Amino acid sequence: MNNLHTPGGAPISRFCFGAMQFGGKADEATSQALYDACRAAGLNFFDTAYVYAEGRSETYLGRAAKDERDDVFIASKANFAAGSGTAGIRASVEESRRRLGMDFIDLYYLHRFDDNVPLEETFTALAGEVEAGRIGAVGVSNFAAWQVMKAERAANAVGLHIAMIQPMYNLVKRQVEVEILPMALSEGFAVVPYSPLGGGLLSGKYAAGQSGRLKEDKAYAGRYAPEWMHRAAADLSALAAELGTHPATLAVAWVARHPGVTAPIISARSVEQLAPSLAALDYPLDDALYARLSALTPAPPPATDRLEEA
Repeated sequence: MNNLHTPGGAPISRFCFGAMQFGGKADEATSQALYDACRAAGLNFFDTAYVYAEGRSETYLGRAAKDERDDVFIASKANFAAGSGTAGIRASVEESRRRLGMDFIDLYYLHRFDDNVPLEETFTALAGEVEAGRIGAVGVSNFAAWQVMKAERAANAVGLHIAMIQPMYNLVKRQVEVEILPMALSEGFAVVPYSPLGGGLLSGKYAAGQSGRLKEDKAYAGRYAPEWMHRAAADLSALAAELGTHPATLAVAWVARHPGVTAPIISARSVEQLAPSLAALDYPLDDALYARLSALTPAPPPATDRLEEA
């Protein structure tokens, strides 16, 4: 399902680092330290986007990776505010390349589904970028399953394939189990899910009185508002204490273990905050513990909603 490699030929790592905090909560020195910690742990796969930190994320990531370009796989996402038409795609790719300081971007995502532009136009533009050697593979982020398949049909028509999809997935956000992950397993899409810690909810930091996106960002606060999610986070922390590990380690390891997941996207504001997520790389999550973790939250009903078949 995953045959993506760095320019130097190495397969992409089992985890991806998301550079969303670069240039925001992480200044350039901290961003470099986070990048170095990932590389020391064996990660070679890094994710950013046009919109992150007003472009500073791409800029800082490009500077961090400039001396080992062949050894890392860089993914970015188009500027959805500019639309997914030919001009918008072309401008997005050019600006991302300029900020990254790279002639070539290994994978370029559509950040959201665009109802206003025919997919045929979008993928014709992306095919032009691939043919020109400015991007390697293409992906889609935040697409529903039907949107992915519609995009795949448009991509195939111009000789492309959706190489990777990026949905949200964590213990309290399991909707992708209904159609997206089964689709990916069936059709051969690599899946790189974001937010394995649920905006930090599953790290236990909010129960400990710390700050973060759930307290600072209205969108995240609303996304994780239901009380049952916070109870599940408390139960996860209790289980982690029982096992002598960090709840973030369990949360990331749980996402990574799903057979449809290629590489969860981990992130942090500091090297110290990143450590528990990196620890999930080697955490021994057997069938019994995976089942215990899964039982902390309700599984979504099947796509047919025939509960007797769940």
